[in-house]
Amino acid sequence: MKTKLSLLAIFSLLAAGEALAAAPDKPVPAIEVTFVAAEKFTDVKDDHMDSDRGREAVLGQLKEHLVTHGAKYLAKGQRLQITVTDVDLAGDFEPWRGINYHDIRIVKDIYPPRVNLEFRLVDAEGKLVSEGKRQLRDLGYLMSMPMPTSDPLRYDKEMLNNWLRQEFKRKA
Repeated sequence: MKTKLSLLAIFSLLAAGEALAAAPDKPVPAIEVTFVAAEKFTDVKDDHMDSDRGREAVLGQLKEHLVTHGAKYLAKGQRLQITVTDVDLAGDFEPWRGINYHDIRIVKDIYPPRVNLEFRLVDAEGKLVSEGKRQLRDLGYLMSMPMPTSDPLRYDKEMLNNWLRQEFKRKA
């Protein structure tokens, strides 16, 4: 009985190894975004209550935005690693306004978008091109008109677009 189980286990391992060997290598993504201790971020809520689901949804949208919009600033073969250490979304919830406002994010000059991040840009050979820490702030965010106007994260995404454009325009 032990022999049959051992042979079965060996055949299973061989089959798994062959499947892994036959699988094509996954390409290394051009942009990798990591959020460090997201549960401690200043404000990544999708409503007045902080929830894991809401936080993950908001951070997922920001990550997708950085990956898709950042790619156009990279030269072929370059890789960008972004580590986000804090997020404070534009606007804030003002529950004292009453029950009808507890899920509405109010945008005012006193609630600008903020993101703290670290980045590392390497070329195709893995050689460091640039790196640094940035504290992004957009104090004049209400003076802009980012599109689409229906996107609740439009001001935050526009701030990230401005950073990508300014930081990497010379790199591509």
